[in-house]
Amino acid sequence: MPTFNFMKTRDLLNKLEGIQTIETVMDALKLSREKAIYYIYRLREKGYVKTRRLENNKRAYNISFENRLKGVSYYEIINKYSPIKLVVPKTYNIYGKRPGLEETLIYALKTKSLRTILAALALFKEIDDWSNLYYLAKANHIERQVGALYDLAREFFRVRRMTKRFRNNTLPKKKYRFEYVILGLKSKDFGEIEKSWKIYLPFNKKDMEVFL
Repeated sequence: MPTFNFMKTRDLLNKLEGIQTIETVMDALKLSREKAIYYIYRLREKGYVKTRRLENNKRAYNISFENRLKGVSYYEIINKYSPIKLVVPKTYNIYGKRPGLEETLIYALKTKSLRTILAALALFKEIDDWSNLYYLAKANHIERQVGALYDLAREFFRVRRMTKRFRNNTLPKKKYRFEYVILGLKSKDFGEIEKSWKIYLPFNKKDMEVFL
């Protein structure tokens, strides 16, 4: 097999940056299948390749210099804890630090994606830094959404206990108006939680069965 040095690596990354299959690598490099597999193997060994399986059971290779920086995406963190696995249409990694669970939950709520928020409810099983969660939620003006979703989650699985301080600081006063987690979506089944927090929940019991 050919030697594999820095110049070779840089040249390969320039040619293969992005999502590839073994066939597209063969085509881009004008190589046999055996040599294409070898190059992918060597790039993966150096940390430049992330692999996932497609629906047709073929492998897809995300080839990028950034992969070596050991970045992690919010979606990967959610998938680690949730029975609902999210398919991410593009790579979105955070480098230099690993986001905490509290930050990941806030990110999920801000996506306004029904599936992403539902999957992220599983993070309540692990979250225990309520001071940080309160700070992040308040900064994004979604404290009550977090509280309502927490109460929803604990109806279906064991969660870490919310602190009294978080609950007392977050429960709405009489003057507060109802708000949505996702605009226009209301629950048919969790009216009491919605009333307590003055937050319309976007999920029904059927949606939550995945956690049972």
